[in-house]
Amino acid sequence: MKKLLIILLLCYSFNLFSQSLQDNDLTRYINPLIGTDSKKELSNGNTYPAIALPWGMNFWTPQTNIMGHGWCYQYTSNKIRGFKQTHQPSPWIGDYAAFSIFATTDKLVFDEDKRESWYSHKAEISKAYYYKVYLADYNTTVEITPTERAACFRITYPKTENAYLVVDAFFKNSYVKVFPKERKIIGYSCNNYSGVPENFKNYFVIYVDKDFEEVFVSKDGVIYGDKAEANGKHVGTIIRFKTNAEERVKLKVASSFISPEQAELNLQREIGNNTFDQICEKAKSTWNKMISRITIEGGSDAQLTTFYTALYRTMLFPRKFYEYDKDNKVVHYSPYNGKVLEGYMFTDNGFCFCCCSYVRLFIL
Repeated sequence: MKKLLIILLLCYSFNLFSQSLQDNDLTRYINPLIGTDSKKELSNGNTYPAIALPWGMNFWTPQTNIMGHGWCYQYTSNKIRGFKQTHQPSPWIGDYAAFSIFATTDKLVFDEDKRESWYSHKAEISKAYYYKVYLADYNTTVEITPTERAACFRITYPKTENAYLVVDAFFKNSYVKVFPKERKIIGYSCNNYSGVPENFKNYFVIYVDKDFEEVFVSKDGVIYGDKAEANGKHVGTIIRFKTNAEERVKLKVASSFISPEQAELNLQREIGNNTFDQICEKAKSTWNKMISRITIEGGSDAQLTTFYTALYRTMLFPRKFYEYDKDNKVVHYSPYNGKVLEGYMFTDNGFCFCCCSYVRLFIL
């Protein structure tokens, strides 16, 4: 009887502890979709769902509009055409150094207007540290979780001989190269809206945990099946897999403004051998740690959501524009002279243009 009482007390204590942990999860009040019901003609927020860490160098976001469109994600849109690494501080300023990843099946397609897929908000989960959506046209599910300079993707495919991974390096000059034996893709994006040196590039590296059956590259609108490398005004690659039902293909992605080697370093430092779930839990913990600096009492769930979503937005900018070299020194690519310099740098203040006035908010 005494042992039974002890067991019951332990179970009760565990339940209280679990409830306490859940109650302390302030990230449940962050809704990145708030403010995305906007367009150029009418602003209801001018935001996009940034899947990121506080002040991270890179963000990720689902992309419903064409590349280069300031309103890259619009809540009223019903199709997604990519999952974009973005650095955009405002729709009016535009994006830079962007590229995207997408998952299709059955048909070999690269063009963003032809590859886009229907989706529903009912099959979409958007959190600061995690994003998930079902692509109805291809029966695929895409999940993303971030680090500061990297991210993990988990793509669930159906049973098919033609499961495709699309990497779009975007316009305004880009490059891709595929290493099938290493299950690796590298490349760079140069897209920007002026004001950068001639050597400006965002170098990216992608590792896939599945063998490649076939490799295609797209160059300026033409798909080639006999090449594994391309550069031009707008290039990308398509990788074909064979997948079983509900098979998960996992990607590790990182980038650098310094060099391809630095992109590899960023990936190994920030992801290494960690799993998708481990990276997701770390990202969630980081957000909880930062936003719990301000705790409030009272208020409805809706009011708490408004507050912590706004707080999340203030912690996106200014973004870190520095990296750690092989000797662990803090270095950065300078957008002023195109050189790699020692020291910290931050950029993108996240301006919101409202009634021709600038508003800045910093939480120290």
